Amino acid sequence: MKLVLLSGGSGKRLWPLSNDVRSKQFLKLIRNGESEPESMVQRVWRQLASNQCLDMAYISTSQSQVDLIYNQLGPNVPLILEPQKRDTFPTIALIASYLHSVEHLGPDEVVTVMPVDSFVEDHFFQKLKGLERVIKESGADLALMGVAPTYPSTKYGYIIPVQTKKGPQSCLQVERFTEKPSVEAANKLLAQGALWNCGVFAFRLGYLLGELQKKKLPVDYDELVARYLELPKISFDYEIVEKAKHVVVVPYEGDWKDLGTWNTLTEEMSDSSVGRVHLEESANTHVINELDLPIVTIGLSDVVVAASPDGILVAAKDKSHIVKDIANYWSRRPMFEERRWGWYHVLQFQKMNDKVEVLTKQLHLHAGKNLSYQYHHFRSEVWMIVEGEGDFVLNDRLLRVKPGDVVEIPAGAKHAIKAISDLDIIEVQMGSKLVEDDIVRLGMSWHDIMEMVSEA
Repeated sequence: MKLVLLSGGSGKRLWPLSNDVRSKQFLKLIRNGESEPESMVQRVWRQLASNQCLDMAYISTSQSQVDLIYNQLGPNVPLILEPQKRDTFPTIALIASYLHSVEHLGPDEVVTVMPVDSFVEDHFFQKLKGLERVIKESGADLALMGVAPTYPSTKYGYIIPVQTKKGPQSCLQVERFTEKPSVEAANKLLAQGALWNCGVFAFRLGYLLGELQKKKLPVDYDELVARYLELPKISFDYEIVEKAKHVVVVPYEGDWKDLGTWNTLTEEMSDSSVGRVHLEESANTHVINELDLPIVTIGLSDVVVAASPDGILVAAKDKSHIVKDIANYWSRRPMFEERRWGWYHVLQFQKMNDKVEVLTKQLHLHAGKNLSYQYHHFRSEVWMIVEGEGDFVLNDRLLRVKPGDVVEIPAGAKHAIKAISDLDIIEVQMGSKLVEDDIVRLGMSWHDIMEMVSEA
């Protein structure tokens, strides 16, 4: 069986810490067994390793998340890249075409997809591995995992099984689905033995490829990438699962939680505060502060406060999910990003006139890491070295830089830098279009860059 973890959306319910680049699954707000902070993606990858599942695992993601995945999991994680963030049907269609035409898997190969940010116990993955046998023995088009509900939630979708028709390994035939019901309706569903839909789907590769062909979509990966924007922006549940003729569900009775809101995430946080925080007479209150300014709370109950360079949230925990609808109105660039070489923080952005923009950043490069050899069409840059030492290349000339040094990089000038020790840089960009896409990369590894310099 192949297992593909879906690492897609921006997780705007966890604004302001999560954004289109640093999604919720990368926030290091929970702790592992050694009390070390870890992210949701690190947790699930660790669980896959302890359950001997890594050899079957891939992560499906967008290009903007590649650096974060490699930073947190290492550079050898198998990735399936989607050209643009859409919904789960286009994503899973792309996964099937990749496994078919790039990995050359046969039609009887069983593929399971699941969210990368599910908060589960280890034995969940043992149950997950059993889906391959369920698919083969039941002959079903799809096999799902359904969680035994602990309360009448209005946030989750429900799977309603036919209780009298059992299959192999106690799987149940699925009668229908209900999406996010009212509390009254959820109570009725619980009485009928309904299960929470936790977003786990297993299928034979040939089945899904056949569904794509019925929709006159290509099953070749390169062709599907070229036509990716033609695919409907719709969930896999609506486009495939609810239209399938034969669907079974495997009940799971262990702990499962979607940590997609501040309310649920703080329930699993062992620390009530992160960063420069002082809590005074505040009950069931969590404060996460990524700013240099201190945050003090006095006499608050059932509140979450989250502060980052992107903004500040103060909310009652049971209402905190509403922030997703508010954050959708803001389309400005992320103010903080983690990269393969370190991180950057936008300090200021301003438009001087209709033709000139100025952006000031703080960059931090980890020792031994480097920026790519690159140039820009639309902007010049000035760097001031604040702390640490590095090797700097400008138009094939190698220089050593140290604190207090200032370097000017004209538009079109080739440049790169490698941190000898942890390196902090203040970067000022000036130009007509200040976007992250204005980068032409000539080399990524420092070895390749040094060969270019020596040849010059």
